[in-house]
Parts: sequence; C-alpha cells; structure tokens
Amino acid sequence: MTSSLLMPRGRGRAGTAGGETAAGGTNPTRILDWRHPRVRALLRQLDVEAEPRGTSDPAHRLTVLRRAHRWIAAAVRPVYSVQDERPVSEVLRRGRGSCSQRLAVLESVARASGVATRVRGLSVDGAFWYPRFPRLRRIVPHHVVLAWPEFRLEGLSETGHPTAPWLPVSELFGTLAELGEDHGGGFTNAGPETLFDALSRTAIDWDGATVCSAAAGTTCDLSASVVADLGHFASRDDLFARHGQTLCGTARLLAEPVLGRRSAGGTTVAQPRVPPGSLILDARRVIKRGSR
Repeated sequence: MTSSLLMPRGRGRAGTAGGETAAGGTNPTRILDWRHPRVRALLRQLDVEAEPRGTSDPAHRLTVLRRAHRWIAAAVRPVYSVQDERPVSEVLRRGRGSCSQRLAVLESVARASGVATRVRGLSVDGAFWYPRFPRLRRIVPHHVVLAWPEFRLEGLSETGHPTAPWLPVSELFGTLAELGEDHGGGFTNAGPETLFDALSRTAIDWDGATVCSAAAGTTCDLSASVVADLGHFASRDDLFARHGQTLCGTARLLAEPVLGRRSAGGTTVAQPRVPPGSLILDARRVIKRGSR
C-alpha cells in the first residue's frame, strides 16, 4: 500500500510521446550550477578543464565521467534527502546527498567538461522503495519521479549503444549486457547500496532488455517498476518544473531534517559540515584507481 497524501497536487504523471525538448546542453542551471566556486574546485581536483575548447574523443570523456562517479561515490555520503532541486554546490557543501542529488553532481561535471546532458523522466512505483522503508510503507508515495541522466558523446559507437550519441548513465561502466554478467547480482534496493552506486557494477535496466546471469532472487530488469516513461527533458530542472518533485512542499519541509541525514541502509549519522577540499583529499585514492 502506498500513499497519495504526500504527493504534489495537480501534477500529471502520464507518459509523453517524446517528452519535452530533448536536445540537452552544457549550460549551467539552477540545480546544475557548475560555475559555482565549490564545483569549480572539484573540477580542478578531478583535472577537468572547465568550458573546454574543441572536442575530445568519447573514450577520454567517458574516462572523466567514470572518475567523477568514483569521486562522488566516495566523498558524497548517500542519504534519503527529498530535496531533488537542491543545487549541486549545496550538495557539495553538505557532503551528503540523495541518489538524485549525487547524479546531479555527475551531470554538472559532464556539462562543465563540455559533455551535453539531458534526463529521461521516469515515474517509478513507490513499492520499489518498500525494502528501504519496511515500517513506513503506508506513507511511501504512489509514484516517485526519477531523473535518469544521459550524456551526449559524439563519436560513440552504435555497436552496443542503440541510443548513440546519447549514453544513459546505466551504461557508464559498460553495456547493459556486459554489466548483466556481473556475478554480484542485480540491484535489490535494500541495504546501503543505492542506484547511484550500483550502476558501476550491475545493469540498471528500466526497459526490460537485460537478463542478469546472477544469483536467484535478483534481477537487472527493473521495467516492472516503471509506471510511466515521462520522456526526455533538456535538464532535470525542466523535468521537475513540468512534473514536480515526488513529495509536496510541506512534506519535503517536514521530512528533510530527518531523511536528509539518514544514511542509505537505515542509520542516522551526525556528520559535521566538511569543506569540499577535505572531501576531495579523502577521495583522491579512489579516483586514482582508474577506469573499469
């Protein structure tokens, strides 16, 4: 059983034929504020040139995105924040963020490095999050709005990438078929692992095109949880402007102080605000491990 009491009123969640403007872009937005000093500092530590001139090969850009993903996974603590429109600079200041917020950090790095991004909007069944909130099922929203990033990589081979030149974040570390062969199993949405972390090791398949060769009881096919495909949007800002965030404003105001500090996995940990420079130093070993 899920709840509709906490959802925004007057927001349609029906699928669209192609969604909004899907061209994407590299410009900063209110959420993807990559010209902010905190984001600029991160770019320097990742050796990413802001607003680069010319083009680079897709393999190089893919390496940059993978390195950025590893940094975010190590330095930005996963929590259940419900403020999807929080600017990336603020996420970095806090040193913690939801799956959506951590994906936004990755998008900011991409845009700053000259890689255009857009998002695919998905309305996901609230039951998908039951394993994380076993005692709070009655107040889990019916549907959750998910912004799933895509990156435009010119020159990307169409072999294994039918959506080229757009690369879904699901394929950042390999094709869905390759990731589906991982013996660690699919994503269960339980425990400390989040969607953001899982995409580096297993297939996150919203379209039902992948079969995991993993242990029984897990799957890479998450399509059954998709209530509606909302189409593609030029930015996550546009998606949320059109369809709203998952929770209404009052619910976000009341829930954020608690969920915004609750770590994925169910524990609430007091964490002091750490300067971005310190986070970067702690994560340097991770980003030096290289690409998968």
